[in-house]
Amino acid sequence: MFLRFFETKGHRRVHSSSLVPANDPTLLFTNAGMNQFKDVFLGLEHRDYSRATTAQKCVRAGGKHNDLENVGFTRRHHTFFEMLGNFSFGDYFKKDAIAYAWELVTSPEWFGIPKDRLYVTIFKGENGVPRDEEAYTLWLAQGVPVERIFEFGMKDNFWQMGDTGPCGPCSEIFYDMGQEAGDDPSVDKPFGQDESRYVEIWNLVFMQFDRGRIGTAPGSLDADIGPISEDGYFLSPLPKPSIDTGMGLERTAAVLQGKISNFETDLFTPLIERAAELTGQRASGSASQQVSVLTGNASLRIIADHARAATFLISDGVLPSNEGRGYVLRKILRRGIRHGRLLGQDKPFMCQMVYAVRDEMQGAYPELKESADRVAKLVEAEERQFARVLEVGSRQLQAALQEGQLSGDKAFHLYETYGLPLDFMMDAARDAGIHFDLEGFERARAEEQARARASWKGGAKQSASPVFRELPKTLFEGYRQLTSTGCEVLAIIKDGQGVQAANAGDTVEVVLDHTSFYADSGGQIGDHGWLYSDDHNAVIADVSGCTKPVQGVFAHKAMLRQPVRLGDKVDTVVDGNFRAAVRRNHTGTHLLHAALREVLGTHVKQAGSLVEPNRLRFDFSHFTSIADEELQDIEDLINKEVLNNIRVETIEDVPIDVAINEYHAMALFGEKYGERVRVVKIGDFSTELCGGTHTGATGEIGVVKLVSEGSVSSGVRRVEAVSGLGALHEFRRSFDVAQLASQIAPSAELSPAEALKQKLSAQEEEMKKLRRELEQMRMKSAASAVSDAADQAVEVKGIKVLAQRVDSLDRGQMRTLVDNLRQKLGSGVVVLGSAQEEGKVALIAGVTKDLTGKVQAGKLVGQIAKLVGGSGGGRPDMAEAGGKDASQLDAALQNAAKVVEELAG
Repeated sequence: MFLRFFETKGHRRVHSSSLVPANDPTLLFTNAGMNQFKDVFLGLEHRDYSRATTAQKCVRAGGKHNDLENVGFTRRHHTFFEMLGNFSFGDYFKKDAIAYAWELVTSPEWFGIPKDRLYVTIFKGENGVPRDEEAYTLWLAQGVPVERIFEFGMKDNFWQMGDTGPCGPCSEIFYDMGQEAGDDPSVDKPFGQDESRYVEIWNLVFMQFDRGRIGTAPGSLDADIGPISEDGYFLSPLPKPSIDTGMGLERTAAVLQGKISNFETDLFTPLIERAAELTGQRASGSASQQVSVLTGNASLRIIADHARAATFLISDGVLPSNEGRGYVLRKILRRGIRHGRLLGQDKPFMCQMVYAVRDEMQGAYPELKESADRVAKLVEAEERQFARVLEVGSRQLQAALQEGQLSGDKAFHLYETYGLPLDFMMDAARDAGIHFDLEGFERARAEEQARARASWKGGAKQSASPVFRELPKTLFEGYRQLTSTGCEVLAIIKDGQGVQAANAGDTVEVVLDHTSFYADSGGQIGDHGWLYSDDHNAVIADVSGCTKPVQGVFAHKAMLRQPVRLGDKVDTVVDGNFRAAVRRNHTGTHLLHAALREVLGTHVKQAGSLVEPNRLRFDFSHFTSIADEELQDIEDLINKEVLNNIRVETIEDVPIDVAINEYHAMALFGEKYGERVRVVKIGDFSTELCGGTHTGATGEIGVVKLVSEGSVSSGVRRVEAVSGLGALHEFRRSFDVAQLASQIAPSAELSPAEALKQKLSAQEEEMKKLRRELEQMRMKSAASAVSDAADQAVEVKGIKVLAQRVDSLDRGQMRTLVDNLRQKLGSGVVVLGSAQEEGKVALIAGVTKDLTGKVQAGKLVGQIAKLVGGSGGGRPDMAEAGGKDASQLDAALQNAAKVVEELAG
């Protein structure tokens, strides 16, 4: 209804962008509807519409915007949510924005929310920025009573994109949930004093200022620059004020369905009921009473919420890992799994929740139909891995408790790394009679959260450098030609600063009004070549690459041979051999992608790529290593298409809906697409959205040779390949290896590779046999020598102590020998030491069971290890240690009896 309403007001309905922000490393996840329009608001990108409306999927679970710990325990916190928004890019402003909002919210034709349940807020004026008189007057004009308009300061009613850039006051619409929804239902609190009762449903941001810093503004300060703050920032009016609004779908659904909690709406109840089934939870009473009981269960709410977040994140290409986005996804998944375990479910179940999310959301997000199986497999793999991690974590917890202490840092490490619940560790410490350092735990958690915020400045993308920001887009002519003539020099950037001119020998970036150079994009690296004088008689510069510092502006990386000034005219000439090699590899990448999907399955999705002249690299989603036979099938399939010499068709300026729904083109993870796109079609074999350069037909590739396949991270594989002359070099290399193999292992029946493999295998077996014989001889020799020495054990306070040096043995053999010697002694202590490689020391102590009450092996070996510059520990009956100073090993072993005497009391 929201989207339909704004379409009636002349807005373009725009698809939700990915949860992984395109080309914005400062942002962890897409967390607001305006993220995909950020460059439009900054003036760096232009669309063919000035009004837009979206339903944007968002995640707030890390970095600056982190709601994770609150989810499940409040009515309205979520990791994944949908934000409804309407946007004006220099079109309408406050008057229409406020009128649209009030009509949609209150009109009986639309939401029809009673006006007497609504409040609005405006910016009161603060820090030199004036009160928003215009918004106040416009709300009054809509019929909002004076007593229902409240004013707040910068914290609540002023929004900014970052330290610099567009900003402005905002107005919010709040809904009164009723006294029964308040913090204390027995008290009737007024607006502004009860956040549980009065719920913000819509925020209207009026972007009317550009925030700058004194000394960085282009030109000189003039009358248009507004107040200057104490920290040296100023506000100047934007030439085209804009609108950015955000309405929470979940909150508004709760209002329209008469629910106090978002979790009671039909967005969540099917998921909560499915979570209850999977975890064996039951509720009695009528159907409505059962729903009420289940939706009140915090663990079920967490599972439902986290299943939504995990499903959408993985579907958008995020994979569980130990850093960045993948780390946050892993935390979300493990938190959901942990709450399933609290409800008694130890087996994988979150993977089944993926299908519940698909069934609930596929109407709005049809891509879930295709991705659900892949997502479920990944989630199940993560569940099984987490079960193993929990087992390890539990063992570490028990070890820490046995040592008699559990520091806050250690507890947080177990919580963060192994997912051990805080209450579980506190209970275990209490049962063991050990103090739990809760203060230290909370301090460690706060430090980790601070690190996360520091590493991800969510939403704080700086405006582009003025050098690039004010430049017009570069016209790219390189699809059809390698040379462009009469290109005007619009900017020269040296050491990050714009200059009027540069001299021979300088390394600079040169921006032209048009060019034949392709710039880094879509995994394909930028062209190499030259800049010529406009008479084409002299080379002005060698170009070693081309990038897009801002959308649409091409910067040529140039080493100047001659001076260049702004306004000069040059000709661009791309290195034809370089471009041809890159084209072959880029078209080869498309063939590889299609072949992988055909051989391995349609779950394969691109997760990254690199296209260079000498190789191509392709990362994709897949869960297991690829068998040699499958790699051969993939390679055969690619080269069959190459030999068929199929025409590579590029279709320009296609509406994105047509490209995806009619051409069935694949949109690739991490790429940012506009409303109109370019489609690259290779017969019926491959169709993708792509802005790169390609061969005219597949035959131009020559041949494609796969050279490696391996794992990049959990659920992501990587294939590297070469084509054209690169493949020829690879074949020559392989031929040289085959010739050498034939000389080493000649065979008339077997291929060189098989013959060499057979010979090496036979040699390896012979080596293993010789190693075993050598180890047996060493063991026999050491056992014989030490066995004789057993009679030389000294007696300390009635305890036999045997300490010997056994340099020829490894740790495994030393452990076996300790067991044998303990048996021979019957009752006593054995300490063995060995000088290892690189001057290191290995120590092992064994104590017979009858003596562990007096002498513990762990304490014994730990004290002896100090004498060789090391440490160690272990069980009371067997313990190991290491050291760094082999020169002190004899003295340390001689001291063993004294240490036993001290320990025995």
